[in-house]
Amino acid sequence: MTTTPLAGLVVFRPQVHYDDRGFFTRTFDAAGAAEAGVDPAWFVQDSQSRSRRGVVRAFHGRGGAGEGKLVRCARGAVWDTVVDIRPDSPTFSEAYSIRLDDETFDHLFVPPGFLHGYQVVSELADVCYRITREHDPSEDLAVHYADPDLAVAWPEPVTAVSARDQAAGSWVHLRSGLGR
Repeated sequence: MTTTPLAGLVVFRPQVHYDDRGFFTRTFDAAGAAEAGVDPAWFVQDSQSRSRRGVVRAFHGRGGAGEGKLVRCARGAVWDTVVDIRPDSPTFSEAYSIRLDDETFDHLFVPPGFLHGYQVVSELADVCYRITREHDPSEDLAVHYADPDLAVAWPEPVTAVSARDQAAGSWVHLRSGLGR
């Protein structure tokens, strides 16, 4: 487990055991999560996405009580980026990025109060999410992946985004709705 400069954001690095057959790793450990302050009982849903090189899925969050998620890349590699949108946080509007891949198997716990997104930096990537709340579309938050005020530098040319992500609003608009 590694802490980050953004309070509550935690990186888990599981042990990976390699041999002539391949590898074995534990993808979730309730005791390890609890030791890091992440209650395993929070999680209610697991999801997975598959995307090709250059695809960006960003920036998404949840209003209301927010949504925590434990994110890992099961296949390939992604450049994962979060933005702190907690109005009272000393790191409000700061971003944190980390490479998640199928070599280190790092997991990123993103607590409620963050926007989250990633770009695929391998030919293909499967990203798995363990989520703390049932999805409620009425609480969806989104900021355009190329918003100039966030100024996130994606490592690859962007090859595709969803229509929803293309139509997402600005950081300035979301920020004003957060009271900042």
